[in-house]
This record gives sequence, structure tokens and C-alpha cells, in this order.
Amino acid sequence: MDKALFSLESFRFEEVEMHLGDTSSSMKLSIVPSGVFFCEESRYELLFVFNALKDDATEKGNDVVVSITCKASFKFSDIHSPNDIPDFFYSNSIAILFPYVRSFISSVTLQANVMPIVLPVMNLSSLQETLKNKTVVC
Repeated sequence: MDKALFSLESFRFEEVEMHLGDTSSSMKLSIVPSGVFFCEESRYELLFVFNALKDDATEKGNDVVVSITCKASFKFSDIHSPNDIPDFFYSNSIAILFPYVRSFISSVTLQANVMPIVLPVMNLSSLQETLKNKTVVC
């Protein structure tokens, strides 16, 4: 059997901000990915910033319901140049990390004894080019 091209080594939630006063209103969701490729280590760090904003916020700054920054580390088996990273990695890395973010939000809001925020399953393949363009090399 062939060795996997890449694997998720670790992830952690670096920043979490939640304002759970009213979780029943509709929200605008945004995801902003970026990354760093470490050539010598054949490692890629994905920074995944998720925001859920109130759709009907009346004041600027009073619109954040959930804001999470998650960092994941992926290890490549035989890739040492950013040019060798296959395009599918960018969409797959986001797809691998998103369920952890989704589960974290659901769990925390359920434990907070408020209306749980359950994010829908989302097709995030459209973020592939964004991540590729926001990747720096070290």
C-alpha cells in the first residue's frame, strides 16, 4: 500500500471569541484560510479563521457571534517545494479541518446552555484558490 501524500499532524484553537446572548437569529458565515509551507520540514501550517456574524446587527462591532482561529499542521511525505504541492491539497486540508471547527462550535454552545449553533455541512472547495494564493513559503 502506498504511503499517504500528507497527513494531519495536529490542530489547536488559538483564538476563540463567542457572544452567545442570542443565537437564534440568522448569521453570515465567513471562512478565511491562509497557510505557510516550511520547505525543510515538508510541513504546511493552515490557519483557518471562521466567523459567524449576526445578519441583523445594529452596531458595528456588536455583530460577532462566534470568531475562531484554528491552526493545523500537515506533514508531507515526499514534497519539499511549494510547486510540488498538488492542487487538491488546498481544498482537502480545509475539508479535513472544518469538521473539527464545526464540532467545537456545536459542543461549546450546547455546554453553554444556549440554543446550540449547528453549522451546516458545507462544500468549501471554492476556498482552494484563496488558500493557494494566501500561502507563503519559509
